[in-house]
Amino acid sequence: MDLLITDTVVLTCDDERRVIEHGAIAVQGNRIMAVGNTADLERDYPGLERFSARGLAVLPGFINAHTHTALTVLRGTVEDWDGNAVYGYMSPVSYEMSAEERAIMVQLGCLEAIRSGCATLVDPWRHLTSYVPAMAATGLRLWVSENCADINTLKIRAGDYSEDRAFGQVFLDRTIEGIEAYHGMNNDRVRCQIAAHAPDNCTPWMLDQLMQLSRKHGLTRTVHLAQSLDELDAVKAAYGLTPAEYLDREGFLGPDLVGAHWSYCTPSDVELLASRGTQMVHCPANSSRRGPHVAPVGLIRDAGINVAIGTDNMTEDMFHALKIGLILHRGGRGLEKEGGVNPQPQALLDGITRNAARSVGAEAEIGTIEVGKKADLTFLDLNMPSMRPIIRLVSNIVHYGHPGIVHSVMTDGTFLMRDRKVLALDESSLLQEAQAVTERVWKRMMAKNPDIAAPPGGLQWIDA
Repeated sequence: MDLLITDTVVLTCDDERRVIEHGAIAVQGNRIMAVGNTADLERDYPGLERFSARGLAVLPGFINAHTHTALTVLRGTVEDWDGNAVYGYMSPVSYEMSAEERAIMVQLGCLEAIRSGCATLVDPWRHLTSYVPAMAATGLRLWVSENCADINTLKIRAGDYSEDRAFGQVFLDRTIEGIEAYHGMNNDRVRCQIAAHAPDNCTPWMLDQLMQLSRKHGLTRTVHLAQSLDELDAVKAAYGLTPAEYLDREGFLGPDLVGAHWSYCTPSDVELLASRGTQMVHCPANSSRRGPHVAPVGLIRDAGINVAIGTDNMTEDMFHALKIGLILHRGGRGLEKEGGVNPQPQALLDGITRNAARSVGAEAEIGTIEVGKKADLTFLDLNMPSMRPIIRLVSNIVHYGHPGIVHSVMTDGTFLMRDRKVLALDESSLLQEAQAVTERVWKRMMAKNPDIAAPPGGLQWIDA
């Protein structure tokens, strides 16, 4: 699209974190051609179609650096359950859904993501090949991966951690199929990563296979790291190491690896991860559902580790992540040592823009509003009660923003949502289909797995 966006406030998130009042952005095709003052760009680009963004702020398109859109099927259940949600619900439900049902649920996640200002999602999960086309059809920029494991994740809830290479080979085959089918799809808006599910379900053989694939295809990698006490216990029992130490022993750490969560990393783990250049994606809202997230974010920030931000399971609300993330990061060393106003809101905004772009190796392409970068843009409505008065705009966005302030979203120079209308999805029909799919899947899963406890209060279907 060729477009001149005018009369706006541009939050560039560039190295200087420039805020340009009465700003303008010239977009040609899928690239940003110029950023500056409206009067200057109107003079220099007289032939471009005008888009008046008066009353709006334009930011780099938000990047959700870690999510699982298919798990919208669990929304409102495991958040209040006291067991191991990964193996008690998430693994079983991922196998219970058909390809068509997964496609509906990932589209629901994409719809919410767009309405939350996202231009990009990073989504590692399983059964990759059954849902990527449905996600790609929304126009979002995607990094997708098959969450590989060679310890059967369906058996772990029964305490069985035995190696199963046949089980693992299915994931590896699906990873290769996904790379061949989707990497570079949609004018390079879809890219693949290599994903190890977690240290407690990947043996050294699996980690080696994934490293080989990463090197062969030149792909970045991701893993869930130290996300539960059960994971710590399993890795300690198998290898006598912490999860970070185990990954390091196998040569799996490095600057091209992003670890999600780090909930139970020790100070020595943080030092080790920093020395290897490993990056973190923090999911502060999801990780705080059972109380404030215990990850040592103060130590992590002090170590100079790149921290991106994601939503993880059951939600795509980036503003929720920003708010809770700011609280957690300010208390990241414990209240006896910290509890003031460090970091400032811009650091959190960086987590869903420039830091998130770096986490997938794309800082030269997205994450800031600069000449030559992809035209991935998020438009926020400043004429909303939660945004006024404006004294420090970034502070307003991080402390008080919500999905209702998102006016438009552009990815690769194309609007995914314009003036609050999502363009690639039939929103009303999708919401009804997602409800029907969720009811079917839950009923089947509970019938087939009598050992899985119902969520607190049982299943309460509401006809709305």
